[in-house]
This record gives sequence, structure tokens and C-alpha cells, in this order.
Amino acid sequence: MCRWLAYSGDPIALARLIFDTENSLIDQSLSSQFSTQTTNGDGFGIGWYDDLDTPGIYRHIQPAWNDSNLKDLCVHIRSPMFMAHVRAETSGLVQRTNCHPFRHGHWLMVHNGEIRDFHDLRRELMMAVGEELYPEILGTTDSELMLYLALQYGMEKDVYEGVARMVGFVEAVGRKRGVEHPMQMTIGIADGKRLYACRYSSEHLSRTLYHSKTIAALKELLPVEYQEQVDDFSKDARAIVSEPLTGLPDLWVEIPESTFVTIEDGDATYRDFAPL
Repeated sequence: MCRWLAYSGDPIALARLIFDTENSLIDQSLSSQFSTQTTNGDGFGIGWYDDLDTPGIYRHIQPAWNDSNLKDLCVHIRSPMFMAHVRAETSGLVQRTNCHPFRHGHWLMVHNGEIRDFHDLRRELMMAVGEELYPEILGTTDSELMLYLALQYGMEKDVYEGVARMVGFVEAVGRKRGVEHPMQMTIGIADGKRLYACRYSSEHLSRTLYHSKTIAALKELLPVEYQEQVDDFSKDARAIVSEPLTGLPDLWVEIPESTFVTIEDGDATYRDFAPL
């Protein structure tokens, strides 16, 4: 399974989270501690927001640990909101269009998990995407299709409803075709102002997902020798991660099973998640 992270707050260099932490995303691409697959080397991607209308993305099929361009970009790009993903292929070939994050207009999306038996369900799921959105699907993964199904089902107006209706549709199609537990996902979505995350699986045994505590809480919890590590983060800075970026578990909050989280201006709002 894949590993991903998302950040919002005052602009920071992407390298601060992607490279420069104790258990960075690069470390997780080599040896994940919380995943069923320890190596996530089937490509990577970053997506970031700046003063333009749409986010930038950089994706490649190389392992993240073996791309010098990635390190250079992450050192030089500063952003108030960004996402990063390292891939372990479950559906779709190892090709650039199958690397996360996926972009549509001002939206970015990353995913860890799978639509089970996607090969058998793909045609019926694809046919639910309307004529306006369908040409934008460039890859062959279940993850990219999930984004466009959520958009088809109203994510532009209501992110929760779009995701919930997408999951409900996938489960209905899967169960009709004999797939007992069609959906496994932790999903991250950004619109440039807010971060959204959902942890859900049909069997209620989802992959791990965490968010950081507030900066004020971190400063109270951190030993003195670690204080400098958070001094350059703004009060509203938050990160969502597949697994903690540090070895100090008290700094991270595990997002409960079947939960939808919205992070805006540093506040994390929880909502019980159920497919529609």
C-alpha cells in the first residue's frame, strides 16, 4: 500500500516534511513501519499551491529515494498547502499518469488502498463518469477514477457528499458482482484552502491515518531539545500522514475508523463517515 502526507499552514519548504523528519516520507518509501508493504517504490508525486489558480504537480515513476530533482524541488519550493505520495502499485501500470497526486482544476487528491477486484469492476465504474469529466482521466488506476467519481457525484459543492456517494456507488457495484468488501481507502483531498481526509473501508479495517496536534500542544509535549523543530511552523500548521513522521507517538492523533476530517485554519473537525 502507498504512503502519503498533506500539510496546511504558513508557507514552508516542502523538504521540511518530505525529507527532514525522523520518519520522513522518503524513509517510508524505503521501509514503511505501519504498512502491509514495507517498500513503496513504484513512483511518487508532489502537489503544491502558490499564488496561481491551480496547483503545481511533479510526478515520476522512479522511486522517491532515487530522484535528485525531487530533493532540489522540495528544498526550493515553499507552499502553504501541499501533498506528497509514494506509490506501491495495486492497480494500473507503473507509469507517470498513475502516480499521485491527481489534479482537477484547483483540486488535488491522494489515496492509499484499493477498489478490490478493480479489473472486474472498472468498466461499469468508468461508465458512471459523465462526458465532461471522462476525457480528463489519463491513467488506469482505481485512485484516479475515485476522484472523478467523487466529482461526478457533487464534490465541487460538498466534499463529504461527493466522497460518500462515490464510496456508496463503488460498494453497490462491487457487491452486485460478488465482491464482499469492495473499498479500502485513506484519502486526502485539498482545494487550496482546506484539507480533507477520510479513513474508511468496507470491512472497517482501514489502513492507518493520523494528523498532528496543534503547534501549541506540540510545544507543550516536546522535550526541550526538540523545541526548535517546530519554532518555524505557524500556529495553524497541521499535517495529515499515513504514519507518524517522528518517533514520539504523543504528537500524533490517530484518525478513527469511518471518519471524515476537515482541516481549516488549523482546526480539525471530525464527522462520522458512511457511504451514501
